[in-house]
Amino acid sequence: MNPIVVVHGGGAGPISKDRKERVHQGMVRAATVGYGILREGGSAVDAVEGAVVALEDDPEFNAGYGSVLNTNGEVEMDASIMDGKDLSAGAVSAVRCIANPIKLARLVMEKTPHCFLTDQGAAQFAAAMGVPEIPGEKLVTERNKKRLEKEKHEKGAQKTDCQKNLGTVGAVALDCKGNVAYATSTGGIVNKMVGRVGDSPCLGAGGYADNDIGAVSTTGHGESILKVNLARLTLFHIEQGKTVEEAADLSLGYMKSRVKGLGGLIMVSKAGDWVAKWTSTSMPWAAAKDGKLHFGIDPDDTTITNLP
Repeated sequence: MNPIVVVHGGGAGPISKDRKERVHQGMVRAATVGYGILREGGSAVDAVEGAVVALEDDPEFNAGYGSVLNTNGEVEMDASIMDGKDLSAGAVSAVRCIANPIKLARLVMEKTPHCFLTDQGAAQFAAAMGVPEIPGEKLVTERNKKRLEKEKHEKGAQKTDCQKNLGTVGAVALDCKGNVAYATSTGGIVNKMVGRVGDSPCLGAGGYADNDIGAVSTTGHGESILKVNLARLTLFHIEQGKTVEEAADLSLGYMKSRVKGLGGLIMVSKAGDWVAKWTSTSMPWAAAKDGKLHFGIDPDDTTITNLP
């Protein structure tokens, strides 16, 4: 199997010119990290975790350092990861004061009999596993403080822009042994209620991986994604014999028509076909396969270069 990794930086509205280059660099960095792990014989799970850690550490993206703020001005993060070989999975929600929620999700998968830990239980488990705790304010960026203020100010006017809050990061991979995996991580939506959990840590919604079909990581309006089980729905279309392009179009189209939800997804099939699709205005993504790096942000805008 030729290894593949695909990453996304969240469905979004238009991305400003000054941010585009930074977002581009972040995507390329994450895809290169993931592909490097695969090229050295690492597993699909290692690759998606490595790629998502790179995005959690980048303040341009709504995950880890750079997460948006809840209504109290605090960071609460969600993440999940899944191994398509045996369907083992780990997820965490409403976690605070750690740099990389995706690493904690993987520990849940590998070190507990459970799939999902939340809030205080997740914090206690993180401490028991020796995950370093960092001050919550270390995760707060100036940009996100301003975004929260703006959102609170505009709430009075009840703006109907459903494009604002679609940020998530994710990765899917296929390794040389034919195993697939996904990882998804997010800070959620700006000005969310304390304790709000979206699709990102929920298996079948924020992502899914099954060696018999493929792997998906989603992004977009979390409540809409949860309602249609977007990741598993997309893989269902693959099971019905659709191509990766058709499956992505069908599931995203259904979410848009049924619940008016916008978003995007990345997917790799067990055969090694991949796709990045979205109904939001933009979705930064990158894919690495056969020594080539593919990258884009807006529709019909793909750049292909050689990997270093």
